[in-house]
Amino acid sequence: MRRIGTHNVNGIRAALRRGFAPWWAQTNADVIALQEVRCRADDLPLEAFAGYHATLDTGTLAGRNGVAVLTRQIPSAVRTLGGTVTTIDPHGAQEHTEVDRLVSRDLAPFAREGRYVEVDLSDTPLTVASLYLPKGAAWPYEDNSQEKYDRKMRFMRGLARLLTVSRRRSAAEGREFLVMGDFNVAHTKQDLRNWRTNQKSEGFLPEERGWFGSITGPRTLVDVVRALHPDADGPYSWWSWRGQAFANDAGWRIDYHLASPSLARSATHAFSGREASYEERISDHCPVVVDYGVGD
Repeated sequence: MRRIGTHNVNGIRAALRRGFAPWWAQTNADVIALQEVRCRADDLPLEAFAGYHATLDTGTLAGRNGVAVLTRQIPSAVRTLGGTVTTIDPHGAQEHTEVDRLVSRDLAPFAREGRYVEVDLSDTPLTVASLYLPKGAAWPYEDNSQEKYDRKMRFMRGLARLLTVSRRRSAAEGREFLVMGDFNVAHTKQDLRNWRTNQKSEGFLPEERGWFGSITGPRTLVDVVRALHPDADGPYSWWSWRGQAFANDAGWRIDYHLASPSLARSATHAFSGREASYEERISDHCPVVVDYGVGD
């Protein structure tokens, strides 16, 4: 059994001050995907990764983006869009390492932004990826927003092809495949509380929802949490810091586990780690954790 989680931390240093480390220590996950690390490599708080081998693509945009995968054992292979990572071992030793580069014409403009990293686990036949997809914009419903809209559309086109390649490579090598993270898309009406008033909002545009449907399916990638909770509203993973969104559970489900079909079928339990109160929030996103029957 492997417990695997994902968490958009909205800044690892801020999340650490708010209780990131004890939450994950209690959860005892074997693998953790992080998004929006938002920290330069040389400033990373090493105590956040204690007990894990951390593989990070921090990107080059100061204070923005950054993805990571934390594993109990050092990965056997690593791939990113930019071809470099920062690694931190459980004792705090840090290195900057060149790794295999994932080549994609559509994703090339994003190569230095710290948006995608994938690792092959060395103790389980599984490839795990951490993703932070651009937020985009609600063009043409918002003025002067087409550039952000077009960037997101381009990233999604490239990501669809990349996920197909990575999934097929994993299968050819006898590995399952799992991509986790912040997709910045709510797929269906079950995935956000106020769907009626958000049909012209970024993250719930028809073309975004259609794209998400195109990359998922029973023979490609399975939305694991939805498969385990087919009739539930949510469970949500993001709430605005503003107003009463958290208190009223007016959230969005935009953080996903998308797994190869056999891996998805092995999942036994999934939960959204929503904090008990606004004051206890670690981030504007909460962790999403799944138990998989692999590696036994």
